[in-house]
Amino acid sequence: MGVRKRETADARKEANKSIAFAKLNNCPTSPRKMRLVADLVRGQKVERALNILRFSSKEASRKLEKLVLSVIANWQAKNPEASMEEAGLFVKEIRVDGGMMLKRLRPAPQGRAHRIRKRSNHVTIVLGQVDNTQSNS
Repeated sequence: MGVRKRETADARKEANKSIAFAKLNNCPTSPRKMRLVADLVRGQKVERALNILRFSSKEASRKLEKLVLSVIANWQAKNPEASMEEAGLFVKEIRVDGGMMLKRLRPAPQGRAHRIRKRSNHVTIVLGQVDNTQSNS
């Protein structure tokens, strides 16, 4: 590996230390319902996001709370020496995409059948770290 390539790889690795992500695949909730909860926590600080999810009455918030705890654990694994309170973690990005769809048939009048789509989704959360250089200026 050349010197320039190694330097860029080291720079990329150092930049990736400040972010952490977690994915939840094939969650059996419709993407529309999950997006309602995801919009509540987008851009929030991690502590506030956990409080919002903990006290939300929606069923999707339980799964999202577990995912936020997972992404916090991933960040702590990447940065074992840093403390979470001083880092100023926030939900940088949260994406809800459509997942696999189970297709079922329900009997309808006069010998017909109606299709039922049981939707699922994929959720991706990316945590960011507040830069101290930006917050001071």
